[in-house]
Order: sequence, then structure tokens, then C-alpha cells
Amino acid sequence: MSSVLVAIQLAKYDCYFVDSITVLARLALIWAKTQPQAVSDRTGKPDTRGAYGLLGSEMLGSLMHLQHARGKNVVFVAILDERLDDFNRKVFVPQIEGSKTAAELPGIVDEVVTLAEIKAEDGASYRAFVTHTLNPYGFPAKDRSGQLEMLEPPNLLALIEKCAAATQSQNNKE
Repeated sequence: MSSVLVAIQLAKYDCYFVDSITVLARLALIWAKTQPQAVSDRTGKPDTRGAYGLLGSEMLGSLMHLQHARGKNVVFVAILDERLDDFNRKVFVPQIEGSKTAAELPGIVDEVVTLAEIKAEDGASYRAFVTHTLNPYGFPAKDRSGQLEMLEPPNLLALIEKCAAATQSQNNKE
């Protein structure tokens, strides 16, 4: 299929959904291990550091390319791992092969939201998107639009439309 035909096919979509970046990174690592950079020049044996270095640069390059898809919404889904940091505190990090992509992803995207089960004051549980960086749950989150409440209803379309409305009103002011 020619690249022009692919571009025409992709142009008809407003939203690209990558489910999941966890699996994408695993597949990219398999590919990276087959590349010349993943083989030691000296010994000819597999070089894991070379494979992970290539994985990091290729994943970040791809993500930055998608970041600049103007007029498109790109949604990445990732599994969250619960870990303990150096101070024995619980932290959540995206499950992505290699540390570089997981560390830099929040700086590339405009919104980071976590779909979580939240306990209400009465003890009942409900699902919500956690959207603020400073949240009492410790979930990864970020709202570059400035339009989102800390907890939003778990409706992805409504969330995208709310963020898009903020962007459109900002563009109209300029």
C-alpha cells in the first residue's frame, strides 16, 4: 500500500487509539533486538543495552511524531505497575519496556489520565478519571488544558471534547 493511500485512509479519522503502548513497546523491543545496534561490534554477541537504547530512541521518535498530528487526538493506553520508590512509598508507573519511554512520555503528551476505582466518603466505590498531577491517590496524571476537574466521569469522548473546547477557545483568542 502506498504511503499516499495510507495517509488518505488515516486522514478520515479524528482520533487514533493505541491499545496498548505496553504491547507496542514489547513488539518494538523484539524488533530492536534484530537490528545491528543490538549486536556487539567486538564480540558479535547480542547487546541488550544497544537494543534498549534503540528501543528508547525509536519509541520516543514515534511518540513525538504522533504528538505533532495536528487536528488529531491520539490516545495511548498503558498498564500501570505499582512499585515502591527509594523511600518505600507506593508509586505507579506505566508498564513500558525500557525506562526512557515511560519517563519521558508525560512530557510529550498533553493529558495523562488514570482510570481508577475511587472510594467515596460513604465507602461506596466508583470509577473516575484522575486528571491532576497533585492528587491524593498517587496516580500519574497531568492536565495541560487546565479545564479538567481532579476527578472526571469515566467517559473518554466527553474528556476529549472538554480538552478540545479549551484548545479551540485558546486558538480563537490568538
